[in-house]
Amino acid sequence: MKTPNLPTLEDVAREAHVSTATVSRCLNLPDKVTEKTQKRVMAAVNLLGYSPNFGAQALAAKRTNTIGAVVPTLENAIFARGLQAFQEEVTRNGATLLVASSSYQQKLEEEQIRSLVARGADALLLIGDNRSEEIYTFLKKRGVPWVIAWNFQDGSEHCFVGFDNRSSAKEITDKAINLGHTRIAMIAGMTRGNDRARDRLRGVEDAIIEGGLPIDSFNVIEAQYSFADGGDAMEALLQNEPRPTVVICGNDILAVGAIKRLKSLGLNVPEDISITGFDDIAVASVIEPELTTVHVPHRAMGTKAAESLLKMIEQDDPVESQQLDTFIAERQSLTSPPKG
Repeated sequence: MKTPNLPTLEDVAREAHVSTATVSRCLNLPDKVTEKTQKRVMAAVNLLGYSPNFGAQALAAKRTNTIGAVVPTLENAIFARGLQAFQEEVTRNGATLLVASSSYQQKLEEEQIRSLVARGADALLLIGDNRSEEIYTFLKKRGVPWVIAWNFQDGSEHCFVGFDNRSSAKEITDKAINLGHTRIAMIAGMTRGNDRARDRLRGVEDAIIEGGLPIDSFNVIEAQYSFADGGDAMEALLQNEPRPTVVICGNDILAVGAIKRLKSLGLNVPEDISITGFDDIAVASVIEPELTTVHVPHRAMGTKAAESLLKMIEQDDPVESQQLDTFIAERQSLTSPPKG
């Protein structure tokens, strides 16, 4: 395809009968020009189909006003709310967001990080800290700051804006134990290469050990994050004797899949088996029964992560990590175990 002759800043200035400096102010500092002038310039912009040359601007400013985000998946709502808030804050500050999905593959994630940096990303949002030191060294050498969300590690050299997955999982398991549950099982996410899933499993184990329950009878099945995989894992756990009275799920997707499968098998939640989730995404409050789950402050996390990255870009200085609080959203899927 033949490249068209694109309109220039000079063409717009000529059409609007103003200087190129006035056109530039209208596009970048509209408050600095009169409404009448702005309307005339924007009419010329629209007529000619002019678009600023961001490549040239980036070259001059040594910045692209582009921020990258690499998330593990876009197939379910786990990251959607936080990413939406992140984008809103980035956009409000005049930057553009580029998003890549790694499908929980570390090698692919590192390729995407390098690709975003090659495309001029000024900073990166990363999920969890399960990646090689080589990629962090690469980012340091390129002068690209990053923030890690959806997890928190105290005393780390990295900037975290997130929450403690391990203590949050322990808290909801403690609640189940305090209700009288002693036969506890878990449907965990795939822990390999996933620090969030691994920490949540450790948190459940912490609660079991601290509660004086036998850890060797604690059954765990790891599953991919889908309703069907959650259901299959739930059905597999039912083969154990005695069967669990509560199943702690690594996220709400797995928990909803477990509830649906139990229903299809003629079992009731929570009368026969209690189920808990993690994340408190929208589906948690529309499933029947509504899901008791760990509420994650997705929007606050996304906003604060964006603020931290923008501050890093502007100040070129380290920013302190921020730990956000979770809480248990108590609904109907967790109750005392059945008698007998």
